[in-house]
Amino acid sequence: MYIPYGRQSIDEEDINAVVQVLRSDYLTTGPAVAAFEKKVADYVGAKYAVAVSNGTAALHVACLAAGIGKGDEVITTPITFAASANCVLYCGGTPVFADIDEQTYNIDPAEIKKKITSRTKALIPVHYTGQPCDMDEIMKIAREHDLLVIEDGAHALGAVYKGKRIGSIADMTCFSFHPVKPITTGEGGMIVTDNEELYRRLVLYRSHGITRDQGLMQEYQDREQNSDVPEIAAAAEMLQGDVKDPGGWYYQQLELGYNYRITDIACALGASQMNKLDGFLKRRREIAARYDEAFKNIQQIQIPRQQEGCESGWHLYMIQSLKRDRRKVFDGLRKEGIGVNVHYIPVYRHPYYQRNGYAGVCCPKAEKYYERAISLPIHPQLTEKQQDYVIDQVICEFTK
Repeated sequence: MYIPYGRQSIDEEDINAVVQVLRSDYLTTGPAVAAFEKKVADYVGAKYAVAVSNGTAALHVACLAAGIGKGDEVITTPITFAASANCVLYCGGTPVFADIDEQTYNIDPAEIKKKITSRTKALIPVHYTGQPCDMDEIMKIAREHDLLVIEDGAHALGAVYKGKRIGSIADMTCFSFHPVKPITTGEGGMIVTDNEELYRRLVLYRSHGITRDQGLMQEYQDREQNSDVPEIAAAAEMLQGDVKDPGGWYYQQLELGYNYRITDIACALGASQMNKLDGFLKRRREIAARYDEAFKNIQQIQIPRQQEGCESGWHLYMIQSLKRDRRKVFDGLRKEGIGVNVHYIPVYRHPYYQRNGYAGVCCPKAEKYYERAISLPIHPQLTEKQQDYVIDQVICEFTK
């Protein structure tokens, strides 16, 4: 028996939704994409949504839409998957790591304040494990310093912060639909926003920077300076005519975008999964509550603490090993068929970052957390019998 820390939950309804698309006229860039976008936007309470090929692509195009470029700094947490910082590097910017809060494991607003400089352009708070960050304080800091906030909500679709769903608070929020996430499209991601201008940029960057929207088309810029060359002048007039009276074939590339489109096949699965999201979340919360009850009196284990007024999405259930060597516990549980993991190695520790200016970076609270953290299995497919086995084995390992 092997019990993974996370896995997808697929049923016949999901399969049938995908089969319907396979039998339709569209496999990609069709009606299923828009339907899925609307479903997620309506659920989280956002005006606009842009579905993309994966969660990393979502972060990348969000940074592009935010105008992140060379010389810009973006503050994020070190306890996250590397994509939360890599997306800044893709744009030529510089990730800056702020330490975490010891209670929530999320980025600490007080540490954000310490890292702000004249070059800071945006913040990327990560709702780690599905627990919302302190968004009131983060948004306050951002408005005081004229910064954009891009939430990494990869763990947090369905999570609630003080009555508001994650996705309805910041300038942009990015979600991931990898198989271990709250819902899945296989691979996939999405950005939600209330800002129409950001939405238009996101749509452009998703698909090569190309548009067929006549309202966005730009005039040919060089017609006057080249008017003394007959051939160029004639071509310029033709281009100008295209802009003024475009045919049905006409499109323009306005920016250097990417092919981050997602398929109708994936979006059909995602829309079907959205029908079950609340049930998935309910089951995750039940599992977390059982773990809490089982481990609350085990002195060697620190269970996760939830922030008041929040409802975690419980993407991960993280415990900390207080008195036992974490490596021995990890290896012992793996030997017993329990797919524990460690989320995450502080991003600045990775060799790429160490070679590129981060060798002297250290966030003490993040380091302390990393040395003790273990993630236990939590997903809707986990049975009570399996969880009982996990609980028994965890207690056994910690009380040796």
